[in-house]
Amino acid sequence: MRIIAGTHKGRKLFSLPGKETRPTSGKVREAIFSICTGLVADANVLDLFAGTGAFGLEAISRGAATAVFVDSDRQGIEVIRKNVAACGAGDRTHVCCTDIQAGLNPVAATGISFDVVFMDPPYKSRAVRPALENLARTPVMKKGAIIIVEHGPYEEIPTDITGMDVIDRRKYGKTLVTFFRWR
Repeated sequence: MRIIAGTHKGRKLFSLPGKETRPTSGKVREAIFSICTGLVADANVLDLFAGTGAFGLEAISRGAATAVFVDSDRQGIEVIRKNVAACGAGDRTHVCCTDIQAGLNPVAATGISFDVVFMDPPYKSRAVRPALENLARTPVMKKGAIIIVEHGPYEEIPTDITGMDVIDRRKYGKTLVTFFRWR
């Protein structure tokens, strides 16, 4: 897995052993960033269920001001920290080890308001709704923020989260990506 574009283009990222973490493919990452052209430069990016941190580091490489990575897996957090260090992005990032479904208080504690939020929960985990609800309850998004949810074809994606509107949905093989806008 590598950074696709920007100042860190080609940088190889560390990954987690085993098959528990399913990184977003380069094809899907590139498609998402193509859709979000113009939204990433100077943006504050929140990478939920961050895994290896590839999405947030791709955003940093493309000019994002900051990236905050959140995951509940301690081994994943260590991999994210290694990848942040490898990209020399420590001064523009925060790493939080917390259960996203339980709340986002550590994210709120950073004092950062986000322009772009990416979430890629484990498929079939039923984590999308609780994560979106916690995100909506926690005052961390700027008005007009884009929330991008990568999910499997059988994951139920809620359309009734207060303050969020579905604005687009794309399919890449067996991967679906739903885009929300925060009102």
